[in-house]
Amino acid sequence: MPRGSQRTGLPEEPSKKIISRTTARELFARLRAEGRKIVFTNGCFDILHAGHAQYLRKAAGLGDVLVVGLNGDASIRRLKGEGRPVQQQRDRAYLLGSLASVSFVVIFTEDTPAKLIEAIVPHVLVKGADWKGKEIVGGEFVRAHGGIVKTIRFLAGRSTTSIIAKAASGNPSKSG
Repeated sequence: MPRGSQRTGLPEEPSKKIISRTTARELFARLRAEGRKIVFTNGCFDILHAGHAQYLRKAAGLGDVLVVGLNGDASIRRLKGEGRPVQQQRDRAYLLGSLASVSFVVIFTEDTPAKLIEAIVPHVLVKGADWKGKEIVGGEFVRAHGGIVKTIRFLAGRSTTSIIAKAASGNPSKSG
């Protein structure tokens, strides 16, 4: 009987989905030329939870290929403060890559994904519904290139910040 990676139906190695910005630029140019609809979203994804999984599944449904721009460790420290990220970028990227809904993960070091969005030129830019009515980074660029910007509602009561707060309070079993 086959074992390990020889087993039939074993998912792709998640680390193969983690690509560089240079590779992303070339890959997504080719996929666009093939007529594939590219969806882009980004975030910290510090502690992967059900809200993230649902959001990414819905985002993937908006096109053929979902690429996740992942804030690098230094970027998260600048944006979220000391003590963050909880997990290193390579671990966060691996976890994202293990999701069937995620086609590719690209780590970016800047505070915003603007340069990465310009390299990928997605057809659809997606953010959480908490961005509705706000200027979404890269939105103007995507629209100028014929794409659309969408927001997706989050799963209520799920956030990395709330998970960290529950764990710190000593009562992590409390629902939410």
